[in-house]
Amino acid sequence: MKRYFVTVLIALALTGCSSLADLEFPGVHKMDIQQGNIITDDMVELLRPGLTRDQVQYVMGTPLVVDTFNDNHWDYVYQLKQGDSTSTEAKLRVIFINDRVSEIQR
Repeated sequence: MKRYFVTVLIALALTGCSSLADLEFPGVHKMDIQQGNIITDDMVELLRPGLTRDQVQYVMGTPLVVDTFNDNHWDYVYQLKQGDSTSTEAKLRVIFINDRVSEIQR
């Protein structure tokens, strides 16, 4: 019985420590976290209807998401979470018909 009580007590203590992760400690540097494909206005300006898949991949890079059920949709997603907890997100979808760009959704 004593062993179970000690185990439960330790589990509760460790659960309480998880709330410390949300605290802001002064003087601690938090890194910026970038995820996905960087999407710039210059890159988007180069895209136009009629480009091939290879040309789009040359300009934008490998798409982050290719729709499993419809491989004619390429999604480019970029997220930046800065150390001060602000975040930025950009999305771009390229739609192909007959292996040529037909539509660009921003």
